[in-house]
Amino acid sequence: MLNRSMSTFMNAWTAHDYTQYPFATMNSTDYENLQAVYLDAVFRPTLREVDFRQEGWRLERSDPGDTASSWQLKGVVYNEMKGAFSDAGSLFATRAEQQLFPDTTYQYVSGGDPAFIPDLTHAQLVEFHRTRYHPSNARFYSYGSFPLAPQLQRVDRIIGSYTRLEPPVVPMDVVPFGEKQVTEFGPVESVGAADKQTKFSISYLTNDMRNVYETFSMSIFSSLLLNGTSAPMHKALIDSHIGADYSANTGYSPYTRQSSLSVGLQGMADKDIPRVEALVGETFARVRDEGFERRRIDAALASVELAYKHKTADFGLQLMKSVSTGWFHGVDPVEYLKVSENVARLRADVERGKYFETLADRYFIDSKHKLKYVMLADPKHSQQLDQREQEMIQTKLASLSSSDLAQIDAKNKLLADEQMTEPDLSVLPTLAISDVAERSARYALDMGVAGDCVPVQWRSTATNGISYFRAINDVREKHPDLLPYMPLFCDALTYLGTRSRDMPEIETDIRLHTGGISFSPFVTTDVANLGHIEAGVSFGSHCLDHHIPAMYDLVLELVRETNFDNTNRLRALLNALSTNMFNDVADSGHLYARRLSASTLTPEMQANESLHGIAQVKFISDLARLKDLEPVIEKLKQVQEVVFNRMTMRTAVTASAGSVDSNQAALDSFLASYPQRKDVVDSGAPAALDSSLAASNGTQQTASSSSSSTIAATDAKFAATSQRFFCPLPFATNYAAKSTRTVPYMHGDSVKLQLLAKFLTPNYLHREIRERNGAYGGGASFSALQGVFSFYSYRDPSPLDTIKTFARSVEWLTNEHSISERELTEAKLSVFGDLDTPLSVSEEGMSYFTTGITDDMRQERRELFFGVSANDLKDVAAKYLASPSESSSESSSSSVAVIGEEGLAISGEWKRVHLQ
Repeated sequence: MLNRSMSTFMNAWTAHDYTQYPFATMNSTDYENLQAVYLDAVFRPTLREVDFRQEGWRLERSDPGDTASSWQLKGVVYNEMKGAFSDAGSLFATRAEQQLFPDTTYQYVSGGDPAFIPDLTHAQLVEFHRTRYHPSNARFYSYGSFPLAPQLQRVDRIIGSYTRLEPPVVPMDVVPFGEKQVTEFGPVESVGAADKQTKFSISYLTNDMRNVYETFSMSIFSSLLLNGTSAPMHKALIDSHIGADYSANTGYSPYTRQSSLSVGLQGMADKDIPRVEALVGETFARVRDEGFERRRIDAALASVELAYKHKTADFGLQLMKSVSTGWFHGVDPVEYLKVSENVARLRADVERGKYFETLADRYFIDSKHKLKYVMLADPKHSQQLDQREQEMIQTKLASLSSSDLAQIDAKNKLLADEQMTEPDLSVLPTLAISDVAERSARYALDMGVAGDCVPVQWRSTATNGISYFRAINDVREKHPDLLPYMPLFCDALTYLGTRSRDMPEIETDIRLHTGGISFSPFVTTDVANLGHIEAGVSFGSHCLDHHIPAMYDLVLELVRETNFDNTNRLRALLNALSTNMFNDVADSGHLYARRLSASTLTPEMQANESLHGIAQVKFISDLARLKDLEPVIEKLKQVQEVVFNRMTMRTAVTASAGSVDSNQAALDSFLASYPQRKDVVDSGAPAALDSSLAASNGTQQTASSSSSSTIAATDAKFAATSQRFFCPLPFATNYAAKSTRTVPYMHGDSVKLQLLAKFLTPNYLHREIRERNGAYGGGASFSALQGVFSFYSYRDPSPLDTIKTFARSVEWLTNEHSISERELTEAKLSVFGDLDTPLSVSEEGMSYFTTGITDDMRQERRELFFGVSANDLKDVAAKYLASPSESSSESSSSSVAVIGEEGLAISGEWKRVHLQ
């Protein structure tokens, strides 16, 4: 349905004790179609054995055509969970939770443990669905503006014929076991020091999550205890430098019948476990005796209130997630909507005194159920997993006769044939192009000036009493040596504190008065020239309107006064970043592979690799190992000097009409004290955003002028090259990517390439990468702003074969396949679904602010999509993606990257990228 719909969200996931099947769309016909398919799929699936073998697990020969070849385990979910367990942090959190809840449903991995997935049979799956996936055991959720009665009627047509049954009951309440310690082994994290690979946490059983008010109170308790530099546990554990960061399971978990709270560290030495245990106990005792500072409590509650007023595009989806766990345990979901009542009640309880102190005593000082969990790093962990997998295969083979093996071969042949068979998609509903709106949303903007010379983009709209501020400082000077320091610089601004105040005090003020302050590196490519980029820092905040002056003052304090000489906190930040970045590679390796493969193609992608890619992971890990941080501090000060300059700045404010004047006054005051360096401007201050766009944002700009006034540089020295990268890591899975340089946003072929990616993914790549190869995911994507076409795979058992699949997909399209009208329409529907994804109010008009793309330019591009033909897709595939021998013109530069298993059979001219 992904390509027969304009859905803005479509997925399914497994929670701790329920599964969920959400979708979202802004089209009423589409909603009806998706609701019908989802209801049918959930309650009336065919659950064929051939599908079980593809999606679950199967034994298969390494060479299906050779009966003498070795056997292997394959399957989409099996490979997915092998990949999930390659993430050391995720593995730690999963195993700790299993030990915390023995003899309950929570002792099992809801997503599937790779060691046990091959024990599941098709018959067991069918029976499990028959007894659990029944209307008697279901909940239905709808959020939005479409009429409810027709939705309920469609539900009734599906479930009306069912007879109520009592679903099987599984144990959910754990019997308190007092205190115990468990030690297990896990993988090594290659970026960490060899003597600091241990993970340790202490977990406590807390309240029954069905008590909504106490669950709310415990979530605030956890935030006060753990979150931010002012939190007692942060001061005790992180500031002590015993470990790199909190353990992955640290925090309050209300997702089991009996909730829990865990505290721990990762990246520590095992000899420090007694010290950590003592610090945790001392901190809870101090909270029991002293409670939390009242200003911090007020700040935490203010953040909750602001979060519920903040209008996000996915509010309905987030609301569904917040009510689901309790709902399945019998809680009226309306109880979770009474946020204001719970805030008022908590304030009253705090006013009466000793409220949080009592919780600390009840659940932590006097705990009846406490787990101390240790995971030691074993350099042979990955090899042992491989060995156990081989032993599991041999055990299964030993119980099979030659006729059994022949039958398995026959079933695998049946599956292979099935995967090559075109499904009958006519049974599925679909939208037509006529269902697509011809015009896209437009956002009225006003252009002005603040502080005498700084451009301001104003968006006046209904904001629920919140003002949103954003600024971009582009870097006019070229400082390539400073580029990799930019992410650290941005994180340091909200971590180190200032010369006059420490970060805990500032942090409390930020939470009291704003929804947070964020800084991040910013890079964008000119819409008409892939060689033109703008680079710098983007930052912003939002607040309730009565806190407008305070918001601007706090941002200015961080910009001007951050104390980069705070070596102790800088080291803590580096240690945390190093560990967390490595864990992120295990979880999102496909994104890192795409960045790495594209890094040789355009200036922006080269910069993105330095800022957000494997290069940044290595850079931060190298800095974290430095004994002397003085050179790093000097670089950060240079970045501050170069970046923050009123003469190379533009701003944007989104607010209600009644708060525009307040924002103008506060912004003028903010800019009056903002750093200014006229010497770095070689062509005058940036021109004000085009005033002709006032009110309508409707005047068409020429492609070349849309963002040229804020271009940092044209990198005349950059030359796209082709390369093959391999980054070996201690994972049990792999990620592959291939990227090709194509054309800028305004080029006529850009829309065709965007459609091509939408066509190739469902019609070829999904079948070959996921269904036949067993990877959890894969496909093609096109970044119109970056001008890069990419292929990728996710948690892939055979990445080198997948790279060949990328090339074969182009050959298949250009030489073998005739694109049908249905396939072309589906690709367009998928594109329009992306174009029409709803925006949060804070993002309205930001496309123009960040990239120079006007509403008229977006509308012109939209109209071009309607006219793309099947031949257009074939033409751009041959022109840009075909191999040099097949390309109809000079071949575009392409690079590939593989991130994954150290033992992968890589041969030939590959550039190896090591994190150490």
